[in-house]
Amino acid sequence: MCRNIKTLHNFAPPATADEIRASSLQFVRKLSGFTKPSKPNEEAFNHAVDEVTHAAQHLLNSLVTNAPPRDREVEAMKARARSAKRFGSASVPVVTAHSHS
Repeated sequence: MCRNIKTLHNFAPPATADEIRASSLQFVRKLSGFTKPSKPNEEAFNHAVDEVTHAAQHLLNSLVTNAPPRDREVEAMKARARSAKRFGSASVPVVTAHSHS
């Protein structure tokens, strides 16, 4: 349920409002144990998502770093490689040198 929460700080281009909200939604889902709340809990759930989104946006706007921004594509490739190594997936091509002598 929580695997979709991704690091959003220090990327070029910066995280979008939609990405921040999606991470906030995943966080609230994890805390509450609901993927979709019941009608009686819907208002509290949605309010929590709004509050977490606001706090996350404030946090991201406040953070400072001297490190150069990370490239989204490079980080995605690294994540796919880690996943392939962890789960043995063949979906990530691994380039190896072969000698045909």
